[in-house]
Amino acid sequence: MDANKDGPIVGRVLGTADATPLTFWVAVNEDAYLQLDDVVVTERELPGQPSVKIAGVVTAVRARHEGVVFDSDVFLVADGTLPATVQEAAEITTTRVDPEVYVPPTPGAVVHRAQGDARAGALYFDRMERTIPMGFGRDGAAMFLNADFLDGSRGAHVSISGISGVATKTSFATFLLYSVFRSGVLGGAGETANTRALIFNVKGEDLLFLDHPNSRLDPATEANYARLGLVAGPFPDVRVYAPPRAGDSSGTPDVSSRLTGVDSFYWTLQEFCADRLLPYVFADADDERQQYTMVVHSVTAHLARIAQPAEGGIAVDGTRLNSYADLVDYLVEQITDDATRGQWAGSAVGLGTVNAFARRLIGSKKDLSRLIRGDLATRRPHAINTAESAQVTVVDLHNLPDRAQRFVVGVTLRSEFERKEKAGTAKPLLFVVLDELNKYAPREGTSPIKEVLLDIAERGRSLGVVLIGAQQTASEVERRIVANSAIRVVGRLDPAEASRPEYGFLPPAQRQRALLAKPGTMFVSQPEIPVPLCIEFPFPSWATRPAEAGPPPSSTLRSIAQANDSFAVVARVGGGIADDEIPF
Repeated sequence: MDANKDGPIVGRVLGTADATPLTFWVAVNEDAYLQLDDVVVTERELPGQPSVKIAGVVTAVRARHEGVVFDSDVFLVADGTLPATVQEAAEITTTRVDPEVYVPPTPGAVVHRAQGDARAGALYFDRMERTIPMGFGRDGAAMFLNADFLDGSRGAHVSISGISGVATKTSFATFLLYSVFRSGVLGGAGETANTRALIFNVKGEDLLFLDHPNSRLDPATEANYARLGLVAGPFPDVRVYAPPRAGDSSGTPDVSSRLTGVDSFYWTLQEFCADRLLPYVFADADDERQQYTMVVHSVTAHLARIAQPAEGGIAVDGTRLNSYADLVDYLVEQITDDATRGQWAGSAVGLGTVNAFARRLIGSKKDLSRLIRGDLATRRPHAINTAESAQVTVVDLHNLPDRAQRFVVGVTLRSEFERKEKAGTAKPLLFVVLDELNKYAPREGTSPIKEVLLDIAERGRSLGVVLIGAQQTASEVERRIVANSAIRVVGRLDPAEASRPEYGFLPPAQRQRALLAKPGTMFVSQPEIPVPLCIEFPFPSWATRPAEAGPPPSSTLRSIAQANDSFAVVARVGGGIADDEIPF
């Protein structure tokens, strides 16, 4: 093993293949090896100038018999009757040239396996002022993300693609968040003043236990976290929201595996009308191309003007409406009546268009009745507001039908984005984790949700809103959202999807490897590094499913609803004792 500071010698620049400033081949020594993703470095001497250090990443490896001609000679060589030499060679894709004199390496030049400072220089880690650990490379050393391209300083947003259930997209997204929060790179480990996260849980109840330690955590995994400069454990500050159970007049959260620390979210009829939320009922991607959307916007505006609050429900032209179903029936009656249709839908709208609106509105009653309420106390905390929530806010959607999921995502993102706009400052940063992005922002068509997501992708960087979007197929997501993602991550891919131009940033060898990638292996592309890095991130130290959940933190024993004692509120109004708590 060579004592050179760059690392051990592994071979020499090949002389039988063209060497260019951007790619070259290395003949590997008999007592060494190179594998895909290894980092190497060599030097080129120049007359009258300092030597040029050329660093790169292994993107292909081959082995062959030298001294034979026919394919069948391999059997003679194996039998020892024909002399031949086995030679391995590795293709190197250049990542850095220092100083930037782009000359090819000299054939025969010694090549080192980059270690320490040489490896950090080859991967530009030495130029990153703020680094976020994101896992380990193939050599077992830490890999880093440049925080400047995540927090909006020089770029923002993350796009994660891969096959559902195999690519571990959500697991990587949550690990990245954990690394951001616990590494202190954005202002101190665990500080809620600098960073917040809004996570939409769309599959099962796996993300409802982020604040529980993982019972499968072992010393080896804890050591891996320590090597990344992190302490293994759960997210320290989490609040979980879930929709009310269908048909439950008390507003009990619709979850089964987590019984404490969960709060219901819903919208009152007054909020639905005053905040003009009706367009999000029609949030299918192709709805905006239909003529009835004119009716949607007309009805929305008229409802906002005339709806008056009435003890939990609303009053419209003297009619009391106490539920979403009542509101739907009233609106359908108004727009189908010749005498009132023009007032609500406009005079130029045809009956067929009105009927199309009415059919879709009636179809939303079953899906949205438990989310838009007139029977629950308006003072009861029920809004999703990350500014008043924990560091990590989890919104559970998995029990909701598709239309209701779209409504919740669209309205919540709109309110959070508008809140950031009014604040006029990027701090605290808000990371939004949204799976199935191709459903909410598809390439074709338009919808209110898609417009909000486009706004986040294009203006969120300046407002401190960072989108971490995950999808099975990046080729089906709106181009501008993918294009505005500074960080692109790929896990296991479907063969047809891997051939799409959206993955052109992957070298051919990595595209092929993405078809075989095991869970936990991701290819991460970031602007400063010309070659995507293959990383493996550690096993989550927080529970990823109910079966892994360790003991809950004490903070989960009281939810918002429990903390806001209704009797204490009454006492305050009457001037009574304010700290009279319910004894449970």
